[in-house]
Amino acid sequence: MRIGVVFPQTEIGSDPAVIRAYAETVEELGYTHLLTYEHVVGVDLAHYPGWRGPYHARHQFHEPFVLFGYLAAVTRHLELVTGVVILPQRQTVLVAKQAAEVDVLSGGRLRLGVGVGWNEAEYIALGMDFHTRGRREEEQITVLRLLWTQPIVSFEGRWHRLPAVGLNPLPVQRPIPIWLGGMSEAARRRAARLADGWMPQWRPTAELHAMVEELREWLVAAGRDPARFGLEGRLTLAQVPRAAWLAEIEAWRRLGATHLCINTMGLGLSSPQAHLDILRELAQTLGLTPIR
Repeated sequence: MRIGVVFPQTEIGSDPAVIRAYAETVEELGYTHLLTYEHVVGVDLAHYPGWRGPYHARHQFHEPFVLFGYLAAVTRHLELVTGVVILPQRQTVLVAKQAAEVDVLSGGRLRLGVGVGWNEAEYIALGMDFHTRGRREEEQITVLRLLWTQPIVSFEGRWHRLPAVGLNPLPVQRPIPIWLGGMSEAARRRAARLADGWMPQWRPTAELHAMVEELREWLVAAGRDPARFGLEGRLTLAQVPRAAWLAEIEAWRRLGATHLCINTMGLGLSSPQAHLDILRELAQTLGLTPIR
């Protein structure tokens, strides 16, 4: 199981030197990947009484492709993972171009996690239809893979028309791995049919175990090998008693997770260094191999 980190962007500020030091340190500690969340805009709570979403306009989010372009230059081995880009609120061909560029600049270190999102206000702000997002995402995945693997693409779909066009440069990975987020049955079935992996957002409970078993059955029904399908767990440290952190990691191993991200947000840590101190302690406990 490859162990990475969730970039704690809502808590460590926007100083480029701090961001660089964070990425360099987690790479040196032996973590294999860095995963970042996405939101383009957040709502003003004064205009949304009773808002139930986990994020709003006061939460800081870096644009993932721009962030990864920067991190590609200051890291050597760290896999760069979106967890997730809200694909249907973005222009598909532009996403293909941005992802290909990150993959080129990083030497093939991008993994593109995508999902349909939950914030209708964000869709409105970006001029996209919230209510067709699941169906549109399926066509988007097809278009992305065509653009990443063929120098010239002609395509006619419900939402896309590509009149003999192509990306240049093409990515190093052809195609770039696409992993899906989302916990609904529709999202999980879509992952089984179309994705390279799934990013569940729950803890490794018996209920999640049943979902994973169901997903594996759907993979087989689609003619796919479950052993070649990825599973990215997430350990949000604030949700688990400190004494149980290692047991939670082991539970993800037993579930068959191929990847696990450690999320240090929500612990009330006072500085970027405090986030790194927690990760350093865990890396030593887990026996991660430092990069010299």
